Amino acid sequence: MQTYSAKIQKAAVIGAGVMGAAIAAQLANAGIPVLLLDIVLEGNPDRNAAAKGGIQKALKARPAAFMDPARAALITPGNLEDDLGKLKDADWILEAIIEKLPAKRELWEKVEKVAKKTAILSSNSSGIPMHLQIEGRGEDFQRRFVGAHFFNPPRYLYLLEVIPTPNTDPQVVADFSAFATGVLGKGVVVANDVPGFVANRIGVYGIVRAMHYIQKYGLTPAEADQLTGPILGRASSATFRTADLSGLDIIYHVANDLGAATSADEDFTLTEPFRRLVEEKKWLGDKTGSGFYKKTKDAKGKTVILNLNLDTFEYEDQGKVKVAAVEAVKGQPLARRVQALYTLEGKEGDFLRGTMNDGFWYAAKMAGVVSANLSDIDNALKWGFGWEQGPFETMDTLGVQTVIANLEAEGRVLPPLLQAMKDSGRESFYQNGEVVTPEGQPTAYAAPYLILTDLKKDASRVVKKRAGASLIDLGDGVLLAEWHVKMNALGEDQLRILEDAHKAVGSMGYAGFVVGNQGENYSAGANLPLVLSQAQDEEWDELDSAIRQFQKATTSLRFSPHPVVAAPFGLALGGGCEMLMHADHVVASAELYTGLVEVGVGLIPGGGGTKELLLRFTDALLPSQQTGATLLPAVQRAFETIGTAKVSTSALEARNLGFLRPSDTVAMNRNLLIEEAKRKVLELAPGYIQPVPRQDIPVMGDAAIAAIKSALYGMHEGGYITDYDLTVSNELARVLSGGVGNNRTAKVSEQHLLDLEREAFLTLLGKKGTQERIGHMLKTGKPLRN
Repeated sequence: MQTYSAKIQKAAVIGAGVMGAAIAAQLANAGIPVLLLDIVLEGNPDRNAAAKGGIQKALKARPAAFMDPARAALITPGNLEDDLGKLKDADWILEAIIEKLPAKRELWEKVEKVAKKTAILSSNSSGIPMHLQIEGRGEDFQRRFVGAHFFNPPRYLYLLEVIPTPNTDPQVVADFSAFATGVLGKGVVVANDVPGFVANRIGVYGIVRAMHYIQKYGLTPAEADQLTGPILGRASSATFRTADLSGLDIIYHVANDLGAATSADEDFTLTEPFRRLVEEKKWLGDKTGSGFYKKTKDAKGKTVILNLNLDTFEYEDQGKVKVAAVEAVKGQPLARRVQALYTLEGKEGDFLRGTMNDGFWYAAKMAGVVSANLSDIDNALKWGFGWEQGPFETMDTLGVQTVIANLEAEGRVLPPLLQAMKDSGRESFYQNGEVVTPEGQPTAYAAPYLILTDLKKDASRVVKKRAGASLIDLGDGVLLAEWHVKMNALGEDQLRILEDAHKAVGSMGYAGFVVGNQGENYSAGANLPLVLSQAQDEEWDELDSAIRQFQKATTSLRFSPHPVVAAPFGLALGGGCEMLMHADHVVASAELYTGLVEVGVGLIPGGGGTKELLLRFTDALLPSQQTGATLLPAVQRAFETIGTAKVSTSALEARNLGFLRPSDTVAMNRNLLIEEAKRKVLELAPGYIQPVPRQDIPVMGDAAIAAIKSALYGMHEGGYITDYDLTVSNELARVLSGGVGNNRTAKVSEQHLLDLEREAFLTLLGKKGTQERIGHMLKTGKPLRN
């Protein structure tokens, strides 16, 4: 039995087009050195120009392909004529060349001669069956070959379809899947080597069928998108906006290919209007600027989204499209929304039932065909298309027998899976730790990662519950302080749960706790509506008390007698950023967008963020620089970071900006954060020594204020900052100076800086300009430049 490389330390990507270069960028994001090869361009003296061009396009891509542009240095460009021999050093070789079978076969013949005998070999093809690509290759080569179908853009879309051939060694599948999950941060679905694999086979079918139903029931694409978007637990791009984003030509070719490769009853037939869009109009979606939607500017230069009238083929400004049935169920839990919409009357209900029933019928028909597991089908749609629930989970929400009855009422022949469910009388595919097989038989099921909603079904796990926060036993002596309100805004419940966690650790013998959740975002910061209301009512004592309580909460994370680990992801703004900065350790999602953004609402960080950045940047200086004027670079760096409200575009950038420490952990897979943070608590707990507050932070006093004000004067005179920007900046400068007058060699305590923060926060909150900024942000979601 051949031994395979379980750890991929070096990789090679062949094909530097949009997809290949983006996959190389994701490998670099994960810290993996990559060899990127492409053809030699005729007439170009630089034989590596094609590969270099791919790297440059990845650097310029929007959304950004690289989490940190510096990671591009991990990619070595080369060409297929001079550098093929370098593939011998790669532990994993991926091809992403043109979608033509002869070209792929020719490439694999060359690769087989140079690849080392432990390398894993993969194709990113989305349409050419994997087994056809490797016909004629040696037995050992075929055992190490497995399809790896990334979704575009690879950095942001979680799904990776791993496609074994009949000859692939199961150990290769296991090794590669572990690498993809843990290192590349992907959600792996093991797909069968059939046309379309899983996500595209079912997803494109849904788009094609939705096109038929909008014509049948007289809906516009915009109305259909209202019905099939977030209200149904699906991506905001819904159906027809997704088609525009994907490229209508791509949908066209995939649908035609699938139609040719599948049975007639699957029906991938495209509607005449869609064919006209692609074949006659050449309106292919975002890539051509026109598709089902068209973005344009009005007379005032404001962006306007026009909608395509499928009868006239004219673009129309229909304003903000609202569907009454959608408005009626907004704000309700997903299960209630799905149930209400599925039973809706009128053309909207007919459209939804048609598309949903088609989707249910087809998913059931594909069970066992595209994958051996129902959960893989659900996960493929969730991870590849942004659904909250997959088709089988949605049928569970509605009641499987209800769905079956509706399908039979429409005269459909039930797929074997649904017939088995009807015969057994089961109401759900998932229940009691089991999921049914494609044959309808129950089998043990465990989610691919820890899901808090599942964990909390065991009431004994919920140690404390408040309306907006909970304390959860993660097992092995670790607690989780979880926030669960809209945007996880920080209010009394969120602060109290941290206090509860400290008490529980001390009284119940836990090792420590994690501060994390599995909402849409870690935390968008303070509860601004409450802050504004109290300021307008001049409740200064209450506000002072609230800020003290917030500072007590953040500092309690740092100075507790037990380890506290933060697990942030998504947005962690303002107070959310201050929370993670005060934890003993941070296990951050690679996709972390964090920053101290308070100046945008006329405030400065008041929960220790200003103090913490000054301390970190001062500590980063050499000991000889930590006095007098030599401190200025640290002060300026903190002032610029806070004063410009910088927000990281990744965890790697958050580290560069100072919000994460070099010792903090960056995890590529967001879904594994809680488990990784739990492990870190257990790692820190033995021999943990309680930290003590610093008393020796060097500050510059008035010299810092003078230097900052000098720079501010020029910016104000040049029109770069407003009058009120100047007011806010002066308060920030006073805190960063240490508030010690003309004493240039002073050292202050953390508490001293916290007191200055609190005073500045309250001073600004009492000003009309700040209250106007907060009100404008709450109303428009945009900062006010007053």
